[in-house]
Amino acid sequence: MDPNEKKVSTQPAAADVDVGSAADVDEIMKKYDKESNTRIWRGAPGLIVRFLGIAFSCYCIFSTLTGIPTLPETKLNIFVALILIMGYLHYPIKKGVTRANYIPIYDWVIMIVGAVPFLYFAINANDVIKQATRLTATVNHWVILAIIGVLALMELCRRCVGVPILGVLGVLLVYTFYNVRFGKVIYDLFYTSSGVIGTPINTCQKYIVVFIIFGAFLERTGISNFFINLANCAAGSSAGGPAKVAVISSALCGMVSGSSVGNTVTTGSVTIPMMKRTGYKGEFAGAVEAAASTGGQIMPPIMGAAAFLMSEYMGIPYASVALKAILPAVLYFTGIYIAVHLEAKKLGLKGIPREELPKFRRLLPKMYLLLPLVVLVVLVSTQSRTMQSSAAIAILVTIVVGLINNVVNKSAGIDDPAEKFTVGKFFDSLEAGGKSAVTVAVACAMAGLVAGCITTTGLASTLITAIVKISGGQAIIALFLTMICCIILGMGVPTTANFCIMASTCAPILMDKRIGIPQVAAFFFVFYFGIVADITPPVALAAYAGSAIAKAPPMKTALNATRLAIAAFVVPYIFAFNPIMLFEFPDGMGTAVKILESVLIVVTSLIGLFGIAAALNGFLYRSINPLFRVLMVAGGLCMMVPDHVTDVIGLVVVGCIVVFQRMGAKKTALS
Repeated sequence: MDPNEKKVSTQPAAADVDVGSAADVDEIMKKYDKESNTRIWRGAPGLIVRFLGIAFSCYCIFSTLTGIPTLPETKLNIFVALILIMGYLHYPIKKGVTRANYIPIYDWVIMIVGAVPFLYFAINANDVIKQATRLTATVNHWVILAIIGVLALMELCRRCVGVPILGVLGVLLVYTFYNVRFGKVIYDLFYTSSGVIGTPINTCQKYIVVFIIFGAFLERTGISNFFINLANCAAGSSAGGPAKVAVISSALCGMVSGSSVGNTVTTGSVTIPMMKRTGYKGEFAGAVEAAASTGGQIMPPIMGAAAFLMSEYMGIPYASVALKAILPAVLYFTGIYIAVHLEAKKLGLKGIPREELPKFRRLLPKMYLLLPLVVLVVLVSTQSRTMQSSAAIAILVTIVVGLINNVVNKSAGIDDPAEKFTVGKFFDSLEAGGKSAVTVAVACAMAGLVAGCITTTGLASTLITAIVKISGGQAIIALFLTMICCIILGMGVPTTANFCIMASTCAPILMDKRIGIPQVAAFFFVFYFGIVADITPPVALAAYAGSAIAKAPPMKTALNATRLAIAAFVVPYIFAFNPIMLFEFPDGMGTAVKILESVLIVVTSLIGLFGIAAALNGFLYRSINPLFRVLMVAGGLCMMVPDHVTDVIGLVVVGCIVVFQRMGAKKTALS
């Protein structure tokens, strides 16, 4: 999904509040988001670029389903070459390029020269396999081609992904060339599956792209409006209703979109004006939307396509990944929901009048909009089809559902362009899917190079030894260092690519027996902290998108989003030390005990989250004094530590303060 495709529109009910326009969003995203800095195409050149994007998506679907070309080296190199061409067609050398239908000569040269090595490799893949390391025994055309191809990819990464990942790769390349023979490095990184065409880009070509295209189609069937209306029915009339609507609808929409920034812009164009009209401050409204939209990627069963990627990396069925993600996701969104409820009570905000809300009985007949998701989940869970085939079938179902929706809307007299699935939207979906795949694929290629450097040098064991030494074998320190790495590398990097990098680098460190974090917990840990980079300053892209719509200061919005999403910073530590939250049970544990332990950890964690959210908000039944706020945080954290003694301590602390607050509020009301 491409954030640039989104259009911001204010609802009539919110016409009296000051919100950002599409131009405001575009301006702030071009300032902070590399992916938003694209060339302007119009007229005939625009049609040509549009056709190329559509053709690229069609090729990706075709090659994924048929396996043609059959040789992996051929297939992956053609894919990377096409990504380079698409990338340089869309991303200029620097920000602020506004000249329409223009690519400078040097970009044409880089595009063509950069794609040639991959196409040459694809054509001569059999020779490469036969000759092996003899190709790079001396400095010859094979070596030169490899260097050109890698440099072209790195420059495209700088343009559409950002510098942080390149900084890490640059340091690793220097280390690798210093310690390993030049020819071996070139061969490993370019001509084997330990580099550019490694697991990340293979997974991207095989699974991720088709799911991105599926998400693009799904968005254009009107499902986003359906989710927002459904959320309005569920929570719109309660205190501070619009913020709760934002939490629910963004969780549902973000689950399928795979982009926290794009989801913030899509649902935020509706929910943020509603929140401001209700009485929330702009920076809080933007933060709610950003935090909820970012969390959409941890929402099972789809998880923004990451569930399928995690299944591949961990070697467990997709259904197991989706199941294990349930409790952490519940805690994340419950934490945000509690925070917005307390803020509403603090400000004395009301909900939306029931007469202005959609009626559930009118939404019920439109449940067919969920059919593509149901079909996808069923096909993948039952393993009756491969993941890529399931996604392709789901795309076809989406098209059928879109056409059915047209007929239903027409018979009901509804003429909403947002819900009308047309031929233009069909091609828009293919174009948007292909364009969105560029950034993810480039980042995955960089992830392959990072993993390749680590593999070639044997750096993994060195890193593990260093982390163990720094942490003194203490898991909490190793987890904290990993969290910092994930957040830094996740700045502006697509979640799927960030997960590929962290799964290759940091997850193995956590899984080392000297640290002792179980495999599933380690992978979920790096996944969570790669996601929250989108709301963590200084590069909080989702929060900046929300601030543009809310017309609020970007940094204030980002800080509010971080506060609201506090669960995302606490929950991963809980399941790292207590994998029961991920339904990972010790051998021999009975079913009854498993259920009891699962319920216990959810209940104690929810109470702990409530205590922390109340303390950060500074309000419960009335304002909380500073000492009690500190005690509430301490009590909340105690309840989230997997130990029965700390649970009791935390429950006593939080419970006593809640009772004291309640009694104080009643006394104040009587006086």
